[in-house]
Amino acid sequence: MLFFGGDYNPEQWPEEVWEDDVRLMRQAGVTIATVGVFAWSNLEPEEGRYEFGWLDRVLDRLHDGGIQVALATPTASPPPWFTLAHPDAMPVGANGVRLTHGSRDTYCVSAPAYRAAARNIAVKLAERYARHPALAMWHVHNEYGTDCRCDFTAASFRSWLQKRHGDLDTLNEAWTTAFWSQRYSDWAQIMPPRATQYLPNPAHVLDFRRFLSDELLGAYVEQRDLLRAAGPDVPVTTNFVQGGWVSVDHARWAAEVDVVAVDHYPSSADGGAEEETAFAGDLARGWGGGSWLLMETAPNLIYTRGRMHAKEPGRLTRHSLGYVARGSGGAMYFQWRQPRGGAELFHSALVPHAGPDSPVFREAVGLGRTLKALSPHVAEAPPPAAKIAITWDAPSWWALQGGGLPASDIDYLAAVQQAHRALFRAKLPTDFVFPGSATDFSAYRVIVVPHLYLVSDETAVAFRDFVASGGHLVVGYLSGIADPAGRIRLGGYPGAFREVLGVRVVEWHPQPPGVEVLLDGSFSSAIDGRELAGRWSERVETAGAETLARYSAGVLAGAPAVTRNRYGAGTAWYVSTGLTDDGLGRLLSRVADEAGVPPVLPGLPAPVEAVRRGDLLFLFNHGIAAATVTLPAPGVNAVTGRELDGVATVQGGGVVTVRLR
Repeated sequence: MLFFGGDYNPEQWPEEVWEDDVRLMRQAGVTIATVGVFAWSNLEPEEGRYEFGWLDRVLDRLHDGGIQVALATPTASPPPWFTLAHPDAMPVGANGVRLTHGSRDTYCVSAPAYRAAARNIAVKLAERYARHPALAMWHVHNEYGTDCRCDFTAASFRSWLQKRHGDLDTLNEAWTTAFWSQRYSDWAQIMPPRATQYLPNPAHVLDFRRFLSDELLGAYVEQRDLLRAAGPDVPVTTNFVQGGWVSVDHARWAAEVDVVAVDHYPSSADGGAEEETAFAGDLARGWGGGSWLLMETAPNLIYTRGRMHAKEPGRLTRHSLGYVARGSGGAMYFQWRQPRGGAELFHSALVPHAGPDSPVFREAVGLGRTLKALSPHVAEAPPPAAKIAITWDAPSWWALQGGGLPASDIDYLAAVQQAHRALFRAKLPTDFVFPGSATDFSAYRVIVVPHLYLVSDETAVAFRDFVASGGHLVVGYLSGIADPAGRIRLGGYPGAFREVLGVRVVEWHPQPPGVEVLLDGSFSSAIDGRELAGRWSERVETAGAETLARYSAGVLAGAPAVTRNRYGAGTAWYVSTGLTDDGLGRLLSRVADEAGVPPVLPGLPAPVEAVRRGDLLFLFNHGIAAATVTLPAPGVNAVTGRELDGVATVQGGGVVTVRLR
């Protein structure tokens, strides 16, 4: 059964509203509700005094209505009594200022009092509800990622460092502490990165973010184990959230959850929202090893910078089915009912302030019917599989957020998203791989490597073996530059990939904002007879590679910009500049063609997206006009049961799911 529902906050409403909620959920076909995420102060209004009666009635009502529950531990929002009793458990920023109560995430994950209180409320919930018939899964916490730099954190950080490095000599070597007289002679000298006079030590900052990921994971595992002990058959998860502020390595966390659950909120009102949806779905599928669950998204709004954009009719359905097509076990939202007050009183909801007589609720009712019809077919269909993969590495992202880099506008996420966007527009299915935890890339024909700044010796060998055995490797600039500690690989960039690429980079030439790079080649957008690329450029020396495009102006005029190198049975491509979306798309299409990787469905109309999940073919029309698609085989509309004899018509803004015969 596909999950359909989302966050439900009955504690925000009088009890007479609850019956109406269940009635409307049944009308919409809701199958699951996430309950209790921010309810700690209602569950434990005073330390040691619990009020579970209201939650009993909520869960019983939902169960009577045929609706399952993802019951949350409310530990992302400690109640005011906890803060007053334990002011030293409030988070401290890098500037040394301790925050005050008044929002969510008001805790330090390393504070003993917080960890004890979190375990305690988890145990109380487990004791009471582990056997409740409505319980389908445990939802621990909410969007782990809160940062703290207090003394509790400092002590935990030192313990983590001792386990990671063993002794101070090893740490000093890894952190290059001979620079600026930073050599440590006692563990007590090491603090979390805090505001300092000038640039901090990048290795110190990088290790701290690794520590935060592990420390937060430890807090999750404590609750998970308590919940499992009370009911071993109930899956336990937490909702992953992505962002530059999040010090969580989700690729490593994935092994610790029973199902990878992801929150995703597109931030572009134009076609970029559909590209972001595809990106998030493919990345989550990688974390989940094929299957995952969309735990939160906004049903009727897109949050762009500075405004909320109301989704056009059909967009809620397209986005939701886009996640399902890419492996999600359903579609869940934040939130069920839009609140009357509070910090997020205008946040998206299935039941908005206007009530059920609204476009979003009417579309949700139709989506519920669609998901119910698709459920048996999706249950039999394996997740999508691809022959092209993009690398994802959280530590490289963290390392490239530091200071002292050659340019201040380096953006790891943008580089990875651009690579995925280019493949999306070329209709080429895409996976993600995680070099820090996997070195077997044999399932793929093409791997794209954008901004993989940190590369271990083992990963470098794995990529060389991949190419030598016949793979196609496309490496972008700022990749292979440093080892996992952040120390530069000497001898010329990109150190980890020089041999397989057949190139050596001796200088970087990042351009100021507004200044573009011109190429002679065929991979970018033409301008005045030449090719336009991005703001980054490099002095590249070939060492066996052939030149496919050259810089055509400035100090690098005539120097290689894009190269290709035969290595063993495969090919390695190097892109030393930021190609335009169009140029990168043309390059990657050429690589895919040479590698023998076809699009999902050749000849698709431009606005139509196709995703293959086993015998299910999802067709999304992101345009306005209807489009006719030639099918690879006869099939039947998986929702309506209508026979399709070789073609399918997809209305503008619509979705058709075909079960191929």
